Amino acid sequence: MVALESPSFDKPLVDEFVRFVGAQFAAMGGQVEFAHADKFGDHMIARFTGSSSERILLLGHTDTVWPAGEITKRPFKITGGRAFGPGVFDMKAGILLIAMAIDALQKVARGLPKCVTVLLVSDEEVGSASSRTVTESEARPCRAVFVLEPSLPGGALKTARKGIGRFALKAIGRAAHAGIDPQNGVNAIEEISQQILKLQKMTDPVRGTTVTVGVVQGGTRPNVVPAEAAAEIDIRISSMEEAERMTKMIKALSPQLPGARLEIRGSINRPPMERTAETIRLFQLAQKVAQTLGIALKEGSTGGASDGNFTSALGIPTLDGLGAVGGGAHAVDEWVDIQLLPHRAALLAGLLSERL
Repeated sequence: MVALESPSFDKPLVDEFVRFVGAQFAAMGGQVEFAHADKFGDHMIARFTGSSSERILLLGHTDTVWPAGEITKRPFKITGGRAFGPGVFDMKAGILLIAMAIDALQKVARGLPKCVTVLLVSDEEVGSASSRTVTESEARPCRAVFVLEPSLPGGALKTARKGIGRFALKAIGRAAHAGIDPQNGVNAIEEISQQILKLQKMTDPVRGTTVTVGVVQGGTRPNVVPAEAAAEIDIRISSMEEAERMTKMIKALSPQLPGARLEIRGSINRPPMERTAETIRLFQLAQKVAQTLGIALKEGSTGGASDGNFTSALGIPTLDGLGAVGGGAHAVDEWVDIQLLPHRAALLAGLLSERL
């Protein structure tokens, strides 16, 4: 699977990989369909019938952050008990684990104890704009959602994730000659600079909130008082209450320089995945299964988001980080512990067998 590259913005390559994965699930008895996306790869849905009517959603993604051709620079390899290659940890090993768990239950238990829907979206790494409605639609009839994103260090599961907001701030001033009549200009870069300082001060570690101005642009020439400047802002929040508070604060920003104007766009892109009582219950079930496998399972939280944020926000019990154990997500040294893959597949299979 790693050799079949699937960059988020390369629809032909992602579609090729999605069809390959779909064929594997179809060969296992899944009813496979594809939800078309115009700009991104199609989203794959595979449905398996179980002995009970209860349905579980296994959620993941097929896209990776790596551009086409990366596999020629870093071919897939296994050395020292670790698998390396672009996308191996995030999250092609997770797709493998889904197949391993379903296959094990079909062979050992002679069938699935519950109905299972496998949903692999193609745009998770770039915001899930084309797949969010598909994810929410498939999740609603499900008793629980298990997300096969990579684990936290040491194999810990994710019981909370921060939500993400993306905002664009534009400062509009007035151009003027920097040497002849600068007093007639309104410096948009000066305005955006003052706004950036205000934004950075909104970070609140106690609330678990971070505000990062990651991109700044402005001006045209050094001898022109800049008429426009812009900043792109990333915010991370731990609760919907905090999301609403931060959205109001950012949209309430006002110009600091006489004659300047501000334009503010953006919103919360992904709601936070909060550590609810139902999430804790699912984790405790996972701990119970892990104990039978001789595994001491832990939990944790992360500032990164996944499509599990969407399902959790719907009120559907969601447990994340059930994917591979490894490290280096989005890094050139990305790796997976292959010796632990059977353990993780057994953990997922055990969860699918538990009464929820």
